[in-house]
Amino acid sequence: MKLTGAQIVVECLKREDVKVIFGIPGGAIMPLYDVLYSENSIKHILTRHEQGAAHAAGGYARATGKVGVCMATSGPGATNLVTGLANAHLDSIPLVAFTGQVPTGLIGTDAFQEVDISGITLPITKNSYVARDVKDLARIVQEAFHIARTGRPGPVLIDFPKDIQSAQTEFKYSENVSLNSYKPTFNGHIQQIKAAAQEISKAKKPIIYAGGGVISSNASSELRDLVLKTNIPVTTTLMGLGSFPETHSLSLGMLGMHGTAYANYAISDADLIIALGVRFDDRITGKLDEFALKAKIIHIDIDPAEVGKNVLVDIPIIGDTKNILEKLNKYIHKKKETEWLNTIEDFKRKYPLKYINNEELKPQYIMETISKIAKNNTIIVTSVGQHQMWAAQYYQYTEPRSFISSGGLGTMGYGFPAALGAKMGCPEKTVICISGDGSFQMNQQEIATAINNNLAITVIIMNNGYLGMVRQWQELFFDKRYAETTLNGNPDFVKLVEAYGGTGIRVNKKQELYPALEKALSLDKFVLIDCIIPKEENVFPMVAPSSPISKMIGVDKL
Repeated sequence: MKLTGAQIVVECLKREDVKVIFGIPGGAIMPLYDVLYSENSIKHILTRHEQGAAHAAGGYARATGKVGVCMATSGPGATNLVTGLANAHLDSIPLVAFTGQVPTGLIGTDAFQEVDISGITLPITKNSYVARDVKDLARIVQEAFHIARTGRPGPVLIDFPKDIQSAQTEFKYSENVSLNSYKPTFNGHIQQIKAAAQEISKAKKPIIYAGGGVISSNASSELRDLVLKTNIPVTTTLMGLGSFPETHSLSLGMLGMHGTAYANYAISDADLIIALGVRFDDRITGKLDEFALKAKIIHIDIDPAEVGKNVLVDIPIIGDTKNILEKLNKYIHKKKETEWLNTIEDFKRKYPLKYINNEELKPQYIMETISKIAKNNTIIVTSVGQHQMWAAQYYQYTEPRSFISSGGLGTMGYGFPAALGAKMGCPEKTVICISGDGSFQMNQQEIATAINNNLAITVIIMNNGYLGMVRQWQELFFDKRYAETTLNGNPDFVKLVEAYGGTGIRVNKKQELYPALEKALSLDKFVLIDCIIPKEENVFPMVAPSSPISKMIGVDKL
């Protein structure tokens, strides 16, 4: 029996166990939507902007570990996905995006709503296809999912001309995908693993530096085994939050530009860095030629392009972090460098995270309160800005996939639609979105998506009337010239939510916060809490541009 191209795609999606798709229809992708109309096993979520669809698919992928799927029509629909694809690319998130395209005979003619979306997205995807023959379609979809989820995960785009959606062919689905040009290395070289074990046994001041690769490879349990066996302290990147429980005495929290002072001091003093699924980006290293000068470096990563890219590495190990840690743990001997651990505790005691906790409703206090009230099955999703850093600093993450945020691209507006995707993927979990008043307005139209789909998400807006992080930089480095960072004309967010049929709560005072959170989390529906915070509160510690991470602003010794 022959199937149309649109039917073939839907059959492939079912074989790939896709349960949820986020998107918006349009002229060039109508045949595919027509098939989805009658398909009960796949739920389509109509977002209110294609960027929202891409971010929701990314949030779904990060919360579940599965491939997120989004789709849009040609032209502006396709280009509206670009930011979401770039975000997924930089954060290594598995995503497959389908875009409608004008019929193959019109490609290259500047037809209505035609853009070369494959060419546009080539630098920000793992692969980009144009399906020009219906006979190739099943293979393309299979390859796309295989590429998206294996090796270093990432987004793949399939551009789907309208005539190919309607063309027919016999449906054939192979159980295996084999690509000669794509062979990720999963098993690290055993001699390199043994060399790493030897260095670990010799080190007097070792530190583990864990990133998003630990979470994407599901290696958190292996990381914990390594730590418990060696008593090596752990610091994480923003993307690595939750890979090791921050309630553990060996946790140093996040390092880098807005990391804890004790994490930055510890890695600067270490004689060995065990880097797991990280890329040594500039927000971590600070001034690169002064980063961790005392340390040898073991770098474990599945992407060979990242190893040695930014820093020289003494022992590179290419492969899947989970597989390599399983093997490494077999060669590791128990150890406990008491003097080093005493130094770490001294750093923690002298340089704790702190803020002036007065009668004002401080953002740090908001995150501490959420951390106390939230249950273990909670996912925190953030947009980008000061609120993102406060959420990273003052909430204690204990499980992988419990923190979702835009890391590499730093995408304002990411958090809210990503929270929708996380809730769709994990309906049994509590999802709390932390946003700023600036970030929230970039995708606030998705309130309709949340309410129409009965998604019980609590949104906390840290409302300071500014583009807060930019304003902080202007205060510190531009003599308080607040050029275009004052958000005059903000809406009344409570009334805005009520206009969509939702529930809004405003919190002006510290004593109002706990009751508002309790109410929001008990309602089992979409609730927005508008928290009015001090207008010029800053995020500290902070490493200034071009400074080493051992030199931080806002760190006072206790």
